Amino acid sequence: MRILLEGLLPRLFPGLLFQCVPHEGKQDLEKSIPRKLKAWREPGVRFVVIQDQDSADCHQVKTNLVQLCQSTGRRDVLIRVACRELEAWYIGEPQALKQAFPATRSSALRELGKSRYQNPDTVVRPSDIIAKLIPEFQKRSGARRMAAFLSRENASNSFRVFIEGIERLWTSMQTGT
Repeated sequence: MRILLEGLLPRLFPGLLFQCVPHEGKQDLEKSIPRKLKAWREPGVRFVVIQDQDSADCHQVKTNLVQLCQSTGRRDVLIRVACRELEAWYIGEPQALKQAFPATRSSALRELGKSRYQNPDTVVRPSDIIAKLIPEFQKRSGARRMAAFLSRENASNSFRVFIEGIERLWTSMQTGT
């Protein structure tokens, strides 16, 4: 996630200052949230917590994260869930995949145009689908490549909601509201 965000956010939001704090899995994230939110005292800082849904219930994942953040007394944290996996965002934009992986056969990308992929947020194990269609795909290098090409025109609702949330935060930071 960090690799994608560090390439994507400066391109979509020039001038946005941010820091990604990676975690070693969901348990590490959950243990870290209360500690970091309580300790961070810099004025004007906004927090965004994003986690993959994986096989869990999306609403339950978000509810748990909201409760963790609110237990610190902070109610101003933007919480987003990448539905199923980050790689669903890639399936949501086949043209970006083609740009990031130009050697990919066109037939592989046509596969992503099929109806079962029209709602990428419902695709189970999207990283496996991409790896099957694009043998050279690897998660870390794929995130770096995709950061250069993903756009706001993405079929993944969780991607669009994430970007809209960042847009609202960025706008509020610029206007001081």
